[in-house]
Amino acid sequence: MEIRSAKYVISSPSIQSCPVTNLPEYAFIGRSNVGKSSLINMLTDIDKLAKTSAAPGKTQLINHFAVESISGKTVSNWWLVDLPGFGFAKVSISQRKKWETMIEDFLRKRKTLAHVFLLIDSRHTPQKLDLDFVNKLGKWEIPFTLIFTKSDKENQRTVAANVKAFFEKMRTSWQFLPQHFVTSAAKKTGRSEILRLIGEMNNDWEKTEP
Repeated sequence: MEIRSAKYVISSPSIQSCPVTNLPEYAFIGRSNVGKSSLINMLTDIDKLAKTSAAPGKTQLINHFAVESISGKTVSNWWLVDLPGFGFAKVSISQRKKWETMIEDFLRKRKTLAHVFLLIDSRHTPQKLDLDFVNKLGKWEIPFTLIFTKSDKENQRTVAANVKAFFEKMRTSWQFLPQHFVTSAAKKTGRSEILRLIGEMNNDWEKTEP
Protein backbone atom coordinates (compact mmCIF):
# COMPACT_ATOMS: atom_id res chain seq x y z
CA MET A 1 0.00 0.00 0.00
CA GLU A 2 1.16 3.51 -0.78
CA ILE A 3 -0.28 6.84 0.31
CA ARG A 4 -1.40 9.10 -2.54
CA SER A 5 -2.40 12.10 -0.45
CA ALA A 6 -2.73 13.21 3.15
CA LYS A 7 -3.98 16.53 4.46
CA TYR A 8 -4.79 18.09 7.79
CA VAL A 9 -8.54 18.64 8.23
CA ILE A 10 -9.46 19.61 11.79
CA SER A 11 -8.40 19.76 15.44
CA SER A 12 -11.13 18.89 17.92
CA PRO A 13 -11.29 19.56 21.68
CA SER A 14 -13.72 16.67 22.27
CA ILE A 15 -15.20 13.60 20.63
CA GLN A 16 -18.42 15.53 20.04
CA SER A 17 -16.66 17.95 17.69
CA CYS A 18 -14.81 15.27 15.69
CA PRO A 19 -15.80 14.76 12.03
CA VAL A 20 -18.89 12.69 11.31
CA THR A 21 -17.66 9.81 9.18
CA ASN A 22 -18.05 6.15 8.26
CA LEU A 23 -14.38 5.79 7.30
CA PRO A 24 -11.91 3.88 9.48
CA GLU A 25 -9.74 5.87 11.88
CA TYR A 26 -6.25 4.87 12.98
CA ALA A 27 -5.17 6.65 16.15
CA PHE A 28 -1.53 7.30 17.07
CA ILE A 29 -0.67 7.99 20.68
CA GLY A 30 2.34 7.83 23.00
CA ARG A 31 4.21 9.60 25.75
CA SER A 32 5.10 13.22 25.11
CA ASN A 33 8.24 13.54 22.97
CA VAL A 34 8.08 9.93 21.75
CA GLY A 35 8.48 11.03 18.13
CA LYS A 36 4.83 10.78 17.08
CA SER A 37 4.80 13.71 14.68
CA SER A 38 8.00 12.51 13.01
CA LEU A 39 6.50 9.05 12.57
CA ILE A 40 3.30 10.46 11.04
CA ASN A 41 5.34 12.56 8.62
CA MET A 42 7.41 9.49 7.73
CA LEU A 43 4.37 7.29 7.12
CA THR A 44 2.66 9.86 4.89
CA ASP A 45 5.97 10.91 3.30
CA ILE A 46 5.00 14.56 3.80
CA ASP A 47 7.41 16.75 5.74
CA LYS A 48 5.74 18.95 8.35
CA LEU A 49 2.28 17.42 7.89
CA ALA A 50 2.25 16.92 11.65
CA LYS A 51 4.06 19.67 13.52
CA THR A 52 7.14 18.47 15.40
CA SER A 53 8.43 20.20 18.51
CA ALA A 54 11.30 19.81 20.93
CA ALA A 55 8.92 20.80 23.72
CA PRO A 56 6.72 17.97 25.03
CA GLY A 57 2.96 18.43 24.93
CA LYS A 58 2.72 20.19 21.57
CA THR A 59 -0.33 18.17 20.51
CA GLN A 60 -3.25 19.23 22.68
CA LEU A 61 -6.28 18.35 20.55
CA ILE A 62 -7.62 15.43 18.50
CA ASN A 63 -6.06 16.06 15.09
CA HIS A 64 -7.63 14.47 12.01
CA PHE A 65 -5.74 13.92 8.74
CA ALA A 66 -7.64 12.69 5.69
CA VAL A 67 -5.63 10.05 3.82
CA GLU A 68 -6.07 8.46 0.42
CA SER A 69 -4.06 5.33 -0.32
CA ILE A 70 -3.80 2.77 -3.08
CA SER A 71 -3.10 -0.94 -2.91
CA GLY A 72 -2.93 -2.62 -6.29
CA LYS A 73 -5.91 -1.06 -8.08
CA THR A 74 -7.89 -0.46 -4.90
CA VAL A 75 -8.15 3.13 -3.64
CA SER A 76 -9.02 3.60 0.04
CA ASN A 77 -9.89 6.67 2.08
CA TRP A 78 -9.27 6.72 5.83
CA TRP A 79 -8.36 8.95 8.76
CA LEU A 80 -5.06 9.20 10.56
CA VAL A 81 -5.73 10.59 14.04
CA ASP A 82 -3.00 12.26 16.08
CA LEU A 83 -3.91 12.14 19.78
CA PRO A 84 -2.27 14.19 22.56
CA GLY A 85 0.72 12.64 24.27
CA PHE A 86 0.75 11.62 27.90
CA GLY A 87 3.39 11.82 30.62
CA PHE A 88 5.95 14.57 30.61
CA ALA A 89 4.06 17.61 29.40
CA LYS A 90 4.36 20.46 31.88
CA VAL A 91 0.70 21.31 32.31
CA SER A 92 -1.64 21.82 35.22
CA ILE A 93 -3.39 18.87 36.85
CA SER A 94 -6.75 20.16 35.64
CA GLN A 95 -5.50 20.42 32.05
CA ARG A 96 -3.99 16.95 32.24
CA LYS A 97 -7.30 15.54 33.52
CA LYS A 98 -9.08 17.27 30.64
CA TRP A 99 -6.72 15.63 28.13
CA GLU A 100 -7.13 12.24 29.79
CA THR A 101 -10.92 12.48 29.56
CA MET A 102 -10.75 13.60 25.93
CA ILE A 103 -8.44 10.69 25.02
CA GLU A 104 -10.46 8.09 26.92
CA ASP A 105 -13.71 9.28 25.36
CA PHE A 106 -12.24 9.01 21.88
CA LEU A 107 -10.71 5.59 22.44
CA ARG A 108 -13.75 4.06 24.16
CA LYS A 109 -16.69 5.76 22.43
CA ARG A 110 -15.58 6.49 18.87
CA LYS A 111 -17.41 3.92 16.73
CA THR A 112 -15.22 4.47 13.66
CA LEU A 113 -11.94 3.87 15.51
CA ALA A 114 -10.44 0.88 13.73
CA HIS A 115 -7.11 0.52 15.53
CA VAL A 116 -4.68 2.22 17.91
CA PHE A 117 -0.94 2.50 17.40
CA LEU A 118 0.81 3.02 20.72
CA LEU A 119 4.30 4.51 20.38
CA ILE A 120 7.11 3.50 22.73
CA ASP A 121 10.59 5.09 22.81
CA SER A 122 12.96 2.22 22.00
CA ARG A 123 15.91 3.98 23.68
CA HIS A 124 14.53 3.37 27.15
CA THR A 125 13.90 0.39 29.39
CA PRO A 126 10.19 -0.32 30.10
CA GLN A 127 8.43 2.73 31.53
CA LYS A 128 5.52 2.47 33.96
CA LEU A 129 3.49 5.07 32.06
CA ASP A 130 3.67 3.01 28.87
CA LEU A 131 2.83 -0.24 30.63
CA ASP A 132 -0.07 1.39 32.44
CA PHE A 133 -1.47 2.67 29.16
CA VAL A 134 -1.09 -0.76 27.54
CA ASN A 135 -3.08 -2.22 30.42
CA LYS A 136 -5.79 0.43 29.97
CA LEU A 137 -6.16 -0.53 26.31
CA GLY A 138 -6.45 -4.15 27.35
CA LYS A 139 -9.04 -3.34 30.01
CA TRP A 140 -11.03 -1.31 27.49
CA GLU A 141 -10.71 -4.13 24.91
CA ILE A 142 -9.28 -1.81 22.27
CA PRO A 143 -7.18 -3.44 19.50
CA PHE A 144 -3.70 -1.96 19.32
CA THR A 145 -0.21 -2.39 17.88
CA LEU A 146 3.02 -1.23 19.51
CA ILE A 147 5.46 0.94 17.56
CA PHE A 148 8.94 1.28 19.04
CA THR A 149 10.34 4.61 17.80
CA LYS A 150 13.76 6.26 17.41
CA SER A 151 15.64 2.99 16.80
CA ASP A 152 18.34 4.90 14.89
CA LYS A 153 19.26 6.92 17.98
CA GLU A 154 20.56 3.92 19.94
CA ASN A 155 22.65 0.85 19.08
CA GLN A 156 20.59 -2.09 17.88
CA ARG A 157 21.59 -4.38 20.74
CA THR A 158 20.15 -1.91 23.25
CA VAL A 159 16.98 -1.43 21.18
CA ALA A 160 16.44 -5.19 20.95
CA ALA A 161 17.03 -5.59 24.69
CA ASN A 162 14.55 -2.81 25.52
CA VAL A 163 11.88 -4.30 23.26
CA LYS A 164 12.41 -7.74 24.78
CA ALA A 165 12.26 -6.30 28.30
CA PHE A 166 9.00 -4.52 27.52
CA PHE A 167 7.33 -7.75 26.42
CA GLU A 168 8.73 -9.59 29.42
CA LYS A 169 6.96 -7.04 31.61
CA MET A 170 3.75 -7.51 29.63
CA ARG A 171 3.92 -11.29 30.00
CA THR A 172 3.34 -10.96 33.73
CA SER A 173 -0.28 -9.99 33.05
CA TRP A 174 -0.89 -10.68 29.33
CA GLN A 175 -1.53 -14.10 27.82
CA PHE A 176 -1.20 -12.91 24.22
CA LEU A 177 1.22 -10.21 23.13
CA PRO A 178 0.33 -7.58 20.51
CA GLN A 179 1.98 -7.15 17.15
CA HIS A 180 4.86 -4.67 17.12
CA PHE A 181 7.15 -2.75 14.78
CA VAL A 182 10.56 -1.19 15.40
CA THR A 183 10.86 2.09 13.52
CA SER A 184 13.11 4.99 12.62
CA ALA A 185 11.57 8.13 11.14
CA ALA A 186 14.98 9.22 9.85
CA LYS A 187 15.67 5.93 8.05
CA LYS A 188 11.99 5.15 7.30
CA THR A 189 12.42 1.79 8.98
CA GLY A 190 9.10 0.02 9.50
CA ARG A 191 7.16 2.27 7.12
CA SER A 192 6.16 -0.38 4.58
CA GLU A 193 5.21 -2.87 7.30
CA ILE A 194 2.91 -0.41 9.11
CA LEU A 195 1.28 0.71 5.86
CA ARG A 196 0.77 -2.92 4.85
CA LEU A 197 -1.05 -3.57 8.13
CA ILE A 198 -3.26 -0.50 7.69
CA GLY A 199 -4.01 -1.65 4.13
CA GLU A 200 -5.12 -5.06 5.43
CA MET A 201 -7.32 -3.43 8.07
CA ASN A 202 -8.83 -1.12 5.42
CA ASN A 203 -9.79 -4.20 3.40
CA ASP A 204 -11.39 -5.79 6.45
CA TRP A 205 -13.25 -2.56 7.23
CA GLU A 206 -14.65 -2.31 3.68
CA LYS A 207 -15.89 -5.91 3.88
CA THR A 208 -17.78 -5.34 7.13
CA GLU A 209 -19.14 -1.84 6.51
CA PRO A 210 -22.39 -1.54 4.53
